[in-house]
Amino acid sequence: MSAVEIREEVLQMRLKGLRLPGFLAHYAPLAERAITEGWGPIEYLSELVDVEAAERSDRRLKRLLDEAELPPGKTLKSLELPRYPAPMRTQIQELCRGQFLSEATNVCLVGRPGTGKSHVMAAVARSLVERGSAVFYTTVAALVEKLLAAKRDLRLARELKRLDRFECLALDDIGYVQQDRAEMEVLFTLLAERYERKSVMITSNLVFSQWDQIFKDPMTTAAAIDRVVHHAVVLEFPGPSYRAEQAERRAAVSAKEQRAGAVSS
Repeated sequence: MSAVEIREEVLQMRLKGLRLPGFLAHYAPLAERAITEGWGPIEYLSELVDVEAAERSDRRLKRLLDEAELPPGKTLKSLELPRYPAPMRTQIQELCRGQFLSEATNVCLVGRPGTGKSHVMAAVARSLVERGSAVFYTTVAALVEKLLAAKRDLRLARELKRLDRFECLALDDIGYVQQDRAEMEVLFTLLAERYERKSVMITSNLVFSQWDQIFKDPMTTAAAIDRVVHHAVVLEFPGPSYRAEQAERRAAVSAKEQRAGAVSS
């Protein structure tokens, strides 16, 4: 092995040790380009640093998206914003900018089933991730089940610490918790742990005055609402079910096609 080959092998080992995969993958091709285009040392290094930074950003985004477990297809682009009142559209777009995270503000999305609460929350969550924030999306029922299992295994504190890594928890369908006392206790513990420190987004088919159906005990209900709403943006979703409207439109189109087929035959 020549002295040049030894030096290159050492260089590659050091780039791996320094965790610079962009440098490792591109230093040779960029060196050839630098010679061809007559770059100086600063231009060459700048290009390498830009490549490393871009690839590192891409890897971070992929990791954040993997960890977020967002529902597929629920993006701001696929959201029919015009169907919502102008003030709500402005609020949704403002939430997507993520300023509320720095203030540990919560977001409550309240309304009838099918009005688009989960889609809006998922779209906001995805926008936050794309801006570099750590978000975790889950149904309340699935999260409570996980917390109960952790409590049984005497690792609830560890699980709460794991969830604390996320700047925002997006919790879907709080109204569907089974209302068992043990479930109520772990859910309240989670909300209390994050109070005034980290943000929570919550969708609910139940207005706040009906949250006693979730937490049962009046004092616990009041305390839970206080911790969620004290620093919160509340989005109230008016109107009929969007899913029902879509089903009616599909049925109307299908009926029209059937009538047209009958006439042509």
